[in-house]
Amino acid sequence: MSRGIRGFVDGAVAVALSAYLELLGWSGARIGVVVTGMLLGSAALTLLVGVRLGGVPRRTILRWGAVTMVVCGLVYASTTVFVVLLVVGVIGTMNPSSGDVSVFSPVEQSLVPSTVADADRTRLFARYTFTGTLAAALGSLVVGVPEWVADRTSIGETAALRSVFGAYALAGVVVWVVFRRLSPAVEPHATAPPTPLGPSRPMVHRLALVFAVDSFGGGFVVQSLLALWLFRHFDLSTGAAGALLFWMGLCSAVSMFASPRLAARIGLVRTMAFTHMPAQVFLILAAVAPSLPLAVVFLTLRSLLAAMDVPARNSYVMAVVTPAERAAAASVTQVPRSLAAAVPPLFAGWLLDQSSFGWPLVIGGVLKLVYDVTLLSMFRHVRPPEEAGSLSR
Repeated sequence: MSRGIRGFVDGAVAVALSAYLELLGWSGARIGVVVTGMLLGSAALTLLVGVRLGGVPRRTILRWGAVTMVVCGLVYASTTVFVVLLVVGVIGTMNPSSGDVSVFSPVEQSLVPSTVADADRTRLFARYTFTGTLAAALGSLVVGVPEWVADRTSIGETAALRSVFGAYALAGVVVWVVFRRLSPAVEPHATAPPTPLGPSRPMVHRLALVFAVDSFGGGFVVQSLLALWLFRHFDLSTGAAGALLFWMGLCSAVSMFASPRLAARIGLVRTMAFTHMPAQVFLILAAVAPSLPLAVVFLTLRSLLAAMDVPARNSYVMAVVTPAERAAAASVTQVPRSLAAAVPPLFAGWLLDQSSFGWPLVIGGVLKLVYDVTLLSMFRHVRPPEEAGSLSR
């Protein structure tokens, strides 16, 4: 439930953020700075949780995360001062991307595997990720409502878009209530007390480094900047861009159920790489497409494949470490991803100020292809317990 609520408001904010800031007259570079600040803040908070707060109950961390949602939403709904929005973006949980990059992700990720057997782990992660992705898609669609209201009332579009941030704050209240009702049984302390990385440290560090390459490429096409490219290159309205991102998100969500089936046949690592590669080719083709309909086709094809690696990746990380190391492993692999994704928005925003051509999409797609090849070459023979002896080499 929490993942769905957060996914919904994340999807709305990811589209509304760039539209709102552009209506304020901000340049692409300045919007990129805010996006970078949000990603850097999420990385720092995630690192703090994974490295320094291992003894703090998971429920407490999740509730504090919900409180920051409320604060962040209220501030963005009430002020337009650049410095204030940047600072709150850094220390808050607002998410400018289509995925979950906040402190909630590694905490929940470390709790999921303990509820099922190894053979069912990837399927559970697929359902978990599906919930968030589908909700984010719906959020992208609903963000067209403020534009509809502005067209039919005396309320300006800028004021109408502020309601999205108010909804984000309200969602934080609901999420806090959900986490307040969590049972102490969800805490992993009783059976496997969380510990810092031990025997799995070399493996986790290699995974973190490789995942960082993927996220560095993804930073050029985070949802807010993809929406900004659609606004500028094709002159799409907020509602039209939100509708397109909804269908893309819906395709991504539905495709995730194929991930565990494919992983059972070819393995988790191959599933990650072989679904991700063609997705990046479609991303590059969308950037060079001469018309909006063709770009929509390529973006939709990309969305059918691009997220299938997410449940496989989460399941793989949890499988190759000991249960006691899962919380630390989730944070250590998440932090470099957030840090790597934080820098590219600065350049992507600047590039979109220079030209509406999809250079960020091209650069992001190429870097992600490098990740796929590297992942396959480094980890194709490192298998989780459920794959041992079941797959041909």
